[in-house]
Amino acid sequence: MCVTAVESRPAGVALTPSPGGHRPFGARVKAFVALTKPRIIELLLITTVPVMFLAAQGVPDLWLVLTTTIGGYLSAGGANALNMYIDRDIDALMDRTSQRPLVTGMVSPRECLAFGIALAVISTVWFGLLVNWLSAALALGALLFYVVVYTMLLKRRTSQNIVWGGIAGCMPVLIGWSAVTNELSWAAVILFAVIFFWTPPHYWPLSMKVKDDYARVGVPMLPVVATNRVVAKQIVLYSWVMVAVSLLLTPLGYTGWFYTAVALLSGGAWLWEAHGLQNRANAGVTGAKLKEMRLFHWSITYVSLLFLAVAVDPFLR
Repeated sequence: MCVTAVESRPAGVALTPSPGGHRPFGARVKAFVALTKPRIIELLLITTVPVMFLAAQGVPDLWLVLTTTIGGYLSAGGANALNMYIDRDIDALMDRTSQRPLVTGMVSPRECLAFGIALAVISTVWFGLLVNWLSAALALGALLFYVVVYTMLLKRRTSQNIVWGGIAGCMPVLIGWSAVTNELSWAAVILFAVIFFWTPPHYWPLSMKVKDDYARVGVPMLPVVATNRVVAKQIVLYSWVMVAVSLLLTPLGYTGWFYTAVALLSGGAWLWEAHGLQNRANAGVTGAKLKEMRLFHWSITYVSLLFLAVAVDPFLR
């Protein structure tokens, strides 16, 4: 998900200001905000705050919600900035990322690195002093996993990069729970697993759409190294496991009828879309008619509905 508009120019041609060139203050501020990838962080917060309601079995302390949300934004923002610093070489060659601040020259690599490290330090201290040190450790662990394990070790080496790298995106669930209880539970682990199995079928449809970008820079996303039929089959397998795992909360006593109903209905809609994509892929459909982005967009709606149900359910039991 790009957070800046794509300008009509060849990928790889950076709009680097000339030495001494003017970089407007307002544009610079927007560029530093863009380094944090706000659109992606919105998704992370959707999985953090509702879990706090479930952990509290009602309305959690609102100051705690605010401090956890701010800490989560700072931590994820630092991870995203460091990701852009490491990936600046391939970002310049991909259409999808050709307007990121380091590519356009609005932010220098040194500034980006310093910004990312500063956010990592500030967010860890913030969590430790204002939330608790378990949440601080989890946030720092998520940041390091995303930057070191995913970006540096997995992304350019294996088609399973998003499967294991997605663990970093699961951590906000644990952070939200630990912020309220200062411990973890099976409920948090189950929701962690939901996001773990959600991430590949969420991201692979987008990768199918932009696989030429990834192929150009040698990043072996699954759609680059496998056929659409293979990718769609994997999407369906992960989708079934995700829906099954999402239904474990109720028999274990953590949720009631409302969450169960939302999980069944939204999960059923997801599986309908996933199987529809598989049917089109098996039939050899390509291009716009494959409609892979339908599942990508629905995946965001699905996780929003599911975690909204997580927050609402305690009030209906």
